[in-house]
Order: sequence, then C-alpha cells, then structure tokens
Amino acid sequence: MKIIVKVKTKAKEERVEKIGEGAFTVWVKEPAEKGKANSAVIKAVAKHFKIPRSNVQIVSGLSSRQKIIIIEL
Repeated sequence: MKIIVKVKTKAKEERVEKIGEGAFTVWVKEPAEKGKANSAVIKAVAKHFKIPRSNVQIVSGLSSRQKIIIIEL
C-alpha cells in the first residue's frame, strides 16, 4: 500500500491522523535533523498500522515534509 504523509516535527505528542484516501498527517517529537524525524515517522506509522517497522519504507521525500511511504501489510 502506498500512502502520502505530511510530517509535522517538534510536536508535543506523537500521533497519526488520516486526512483523506491514502493521505495522513504525522506529528513527531523529534526535530528534522540527521534523519531523526524520518525514523520517528516510520515508528509512528508502523505503530498506527500495527505492523513491524521493517514493513514501512520511505520511498520519496527523505528531506521534505511531504513523503511517500510504502507499507507491506
């Protein structure tokens, strides 16, 4: 499954919210530096879908707020 994720960094709490068909907003506590936010996004998405982190992969947007993520269910 392919989803589009809009990332909000330095949030007070981590959460994932569906905003449309295949589109989500993800809030993470980590700052957007040295890949910390990307790791947190993978962790949050995996927790939301109740799957292992190894099944979540960012395929586009590693240095952008908008990312395309592939999820293997």
